Amino acid sequence: MTLETSIEFIKGIGPERAKFIKSVLGLQTVADLLTFYPLRYMDKSKIHKIGELTEELTAEIQLKGKITDIQEIGYGKGQKRLSAKFRDDTGSLELVWFRYSKWMKEQLPPNQELFIFGKINVFNGIFSMPHPEIEADEKKALSGSLLPIYPGSEKLAKRGVNNKFFQSVLGDIVKNLPVLINENLPQELIKKYRLISRIHAFYHIHFPKDLDHYEHANQRLKFEEAFFFQLGYAFKKQHHKSSVLGNPFPKIGRNFKNFYEEVLPFELTNAQKKVLKEIRTDLKKPIQMNRLLQGDVGSGKTMVALLSMLIALDNGFQSCMMAPTEILAQQHFNSLTELLDTSSVKVRLLTGSTKTAERKIIHEELLSGELSILVGTHAVLEDIVKFKNLGLAIIDEQHRFGVAQRARLWAKNKIPPHILVMTATPIPRTLAMSFYSDLDVSVIDELPLGRKPIITAHRREKDRLTVFRFAKDEIEKGRQIYFVYPLIEESETLDYKNLLENFDHIVEFFEGKNVTMLHGRMKPAEKDAAMQHFASGKSEIMVATTVIEVGVNVPNASVMIIESAERFGLSQLHQLRGRVGRGAEQSFCILMTSDKLSKESRTRIKTMTETNDGFKISEVDMQLRGPGDILGTQQSGVVDFKKLSLLTDGKIIKAAKTAADILLKDDPHLQKPENAGLKNYYVKQYHGKNKWGQIS
Repeated sequence: MTLETSIEFIKGIGPERAKFIKSVLGLQTVADLLTFYPLRYMDKSKIHKIGELTEELTAEIQLKGKITDIQEIGYGKGQKRLSAKFRDDTGSLELVWFRYSKWMKEQLPPNQELFIFGKINVFNGIFSMPHPEIEADEKKALSGSLLPIYPGSEKLAKRGVNNKFFQSVLGDIVKNLPVLINENLPQELIKKYRLISRIHAFYHIHFPKDLDHYEHANQRLKFEEAFFFQLGYAFKKQHHKSSVLGNPFPKIGRNFKNFYEEVLPFELTNAQKKVLKEIRTDLKKPIQMNRLLQGDVGSGKTMVALLSMLIALDNGFQSCMMAPTEILAQQHFNSLTELLDTSSVKVRLLTGSTKTAERKIIHEELLSGELSILVGTHAVLEDIVKFKNLGLAIIDEQHRFGVAQRARLWAKNKIPPHILVMTATPIPRTLAMSFYSDLDVSVIDELPLGRKPIITAHRREKDRLTVFRFAKDEIEKGRQIYFVYPLIEESETLDYKNLLENFDHIVEFFEGKNVTMLHGRMKPAEKDAAMQHFASGKSEIMVATTVIEVGVNVPNASVMIIESAERFGLSQLHQLRGRVGRGAEQSFCILMTSDKLSKESRTRIKTMTETNDGFKISEVDMQLRGPGDILGTQQSGVVDFKKLSLLTDGKIIKAAKTAADILLKDDPHLQKPENAGLKNYYVKQYHGKNKWGQIS
């Protein structure tokens, strides 16, 4: 038997049952069975007392006592159940058998000391145990070990593939562990992190002697998963830094200096300066920069991006900035154009809406080198778009772009451009350490000087008049207001109707004020006109759907009222809130909800009112939605760890990342004898077939 042996050759399985198990559970080899871990364990080492039972007790338990009052009770249409009382010195509970035979009733030994084992049910405060296991032999009852409970189903049980089947099959396999399993971690690593051996880990994950043995096995297997995952990314990062050439930008020239010293509208925060220094260090090297820039809404990422593009320009290279939507691309273009108004730096916008005549000019200016900065959407990736010398590519909200799309940017220059990917969606630390660890990560973790934290409040329908009056008062102070309504695809028509009705109510209440509407059904030109009307201050109120999540930057807007806030996700609420608080005045975000909220909705609303920290919010969001949803469809299928949890195992992930980095720094090609087992395992298991998509 080897790890690659098909399960049909294992004792007790055979070809037919193997085919069935493969179709239902996907288990094909001995290795698959070894990593078919128990869901939980039955602990028969402890005896509980009836008087100490609580409704929270959900696992199977063992009791010691005597059976009394055995009787058959009729129920339903001619049906009977077998019932008995089970007593110990602290109380009693009912034992129930819905399926039984006459001999069973006769075999139940009354008033004799017995051990029963099973799951507790509670109804109206009364405890019962249906279909208990009964054991008279104390030695057998108190076996002292944890018995594994494997994933199962009725479909499997009907074919004899039940828990006893897996206990038997895996019992035979673990006896052969010494010839099946080789150690895949260096002894130094095992010693440093106090890990048990791989053989012991597999033995005690299936048949632990006690909870302590189980915990050690669990820790070892989690660390192993995290370590090899991190090793894959560390190899990729190492390969990138040693083999992917980039054009070095050695100098800081006229464009950067003039802008920094004479145009910069405010002093950079310390966080912005730190990030800019990290980017500057990367750009000096003849290696392609591959950096992720994280920064909360309004933290000043666009300014860092512009300064980076000016460095490229000072070294004779062009830059492009890609955004996932036309609205966001337009916003970046407007910001850059305004900031570069007094300079000779040429910036153009290319989107799906760009007219043919303008496209022609853009193509010509890119090829001649006359155009320094191109801002655009996916239209930038078209083959017809050719640069004279693209040196820097900046991708905003990078998780919205696929791997293949990002790779097309590389082909825009003989030597690939430096890559800076930006996100205003804070990434939980465990995800950043896991799925972005082949990138160098920079974080802008402070807001520009003079910004006041946004005050967030939760209000219900009964408070609407008060909220409207508050909004009116803010308008009288010269401020502007957002009203945001949900737009969910499944109910788009209803939501659209709701938006129009509420628009009329708002116009009526705020009589004499200019109210602008913005929604997804409008044409791009209409959206731009509406946004410009509001941004210019001609309109005091904007009533919109979530299209304003990105794209509108109005420092004078101080209040955001989010209607039906319970229908929004946590990260979306945080992004929306970031549309206010962009000026020096105190800003407010008011979350309007119905009276009835689900537990999850209450958690989201409470989180929003308690913190403005995007990273704290992202952690809660991941707990609610899970890591797969946070990563998005571009990363689907990658969160398939069998033991490791991205929600709770942050310490293990961090330790594994540190271990992988140190190991590769000491032995970049795993050539040392002590790393031979690790190298063999990695090459066999992961090399060339891991599915951790390249980020840029």
